[in-house]
Amino acid sequence: MSNHDEKHLDANGSSRRKFLKSSGMAVGGIAVGGALGGLLSMNGKGEETSTATATKETQPAQQHDQALEYFTNRADFDLLGQATERIFPEDDNGPGAIGLGVPYYIDHQLAGKWGINAKDYRQGPFFEGELNQGYQSQLKYHQIYDLGIEAIEKYSQATFGEGFTALDGEKQDEVLVALENDEVDIPGLKSSFFFEILRKSTLEGAYSDPLYGGNKDMQGWKMKEYPGVQMSYSADQIASEEFIEIKPASLHNTHN
Repeated sequence: MSNHDEKHLDANGSSRRKFLKSSGMAVGGIAVGGALGGLLSMNGKGEETSTATATKETQPAQQHDQALEYFTNRADFDLLGQATERIFPEDDNGPGAIGLGVPYYIDHQLAGKWGINAKDYRQGPFFEGELNQGYQSQLKYHQIYDLGIEAIEKYSQATFGEGFTALDGEKQDEVLVALENDEVDIPGLKSSFFFEILRKSTLEGAYSDPLYGGNKDMQGWKMKEYPGVQMSYSADQIASEEFIEIKPASLHNTHN
């Protein structure tokens, strides 16, 4: 695998350790900001329901929501889980995507407003845009995930004679590299576009507040020594020039 592939797949311990130390933006910007759009989700009747209300009685207080809301095919969900695990694998630093609940985070986002692009401009015409023009497809995010997961499975079967979840880690990496390099056929979009959405969603799920289904037991934050959602900081903490370890707190903690 090339250095380029290692950078994007985060496949070895060294690159991940460097990533965990230097990627503060994943917590303060991409992860937290991107997660907020999925707080309201759609139930089976197409009605909006609060995720916080829907699972409060069935889930432990710390891990707010670990139930499927979008995926009805468990095989698709398992494929998603293994793909995210190759992007953010378990190592000596801590759990990987599956252990952090990232697949559940993505499932909940797809079931909510983000999955139907509720906050995006949805009128045509739809043309391939420039790099600085952002998302231009007429497909909604949940449709992109459906097509992308199906394409990964077809490519795995055609290339290796086995489904993606049956492949070993190295072959799964090969499939994801092909996805990133636009070598996987996905009707209506470039496979690299799906890879970037998958990669971004994986990082969001690893570092967003546990309220949204990922970052199980705040382990993503603990690996980065990130304090989470603190109600306040003391004057001594603010003025200190030494690193102060603070037990992390989530939005769920502050609401109970």
